[in-house]
Amino acid sequence: MMNNQAYNAYKKASVKTASQAELVVLLYEGAVKKLASASSKFGPDGKLPVQNIEAFSADVLRAEEIITELQVSLDMEKGGEISRNLMSLYLFFNDQLRSANISKNKEKIDSVLNMMSQLADSWRQAAERSNGTVPAQSQQALNIEG
Repeated sequence: MMNNQAYNAYKKASVKTASQAELVVLLYEGAVKKLASASSKFGPDGKLPVQNIEAFSADVLRAEEIITELQVSLDMEKGGEISRNLMSLYLFFNDQLRSANISKNKEKIDSVLNMMSQLADSWRQAAERSNGTVPAQSQQALNIEG
């Protein structure tokens, strides 16, 4: 119990002290983690066992919430084409996840997981190159200040 409290305190402090770029990376990583967890709920036969349905759905819904958070952070006026492209991706991701949640479709989960992982890697690299700050165009797209 004490270790869990210490971990939660550490996580909270990490989020409070993170740069904007690091926060975006944390959101992507959170979505990736939930999608990986949802995908892992399927059996070797590719089917979702009945006992895993509730946990699968909870993971997918949490990933959708994170993607929606990324979506509402976009500044469509300042971000221009980057914002429009990210908005399209986020809408597509959530559409695929809703469909996957209803149909219990592992392929759709894995597809979104793959794309989110690639985006997370790109954001991580951008944050590292810019010492934790977001490039100006991306700042505008995400409605954040460097």
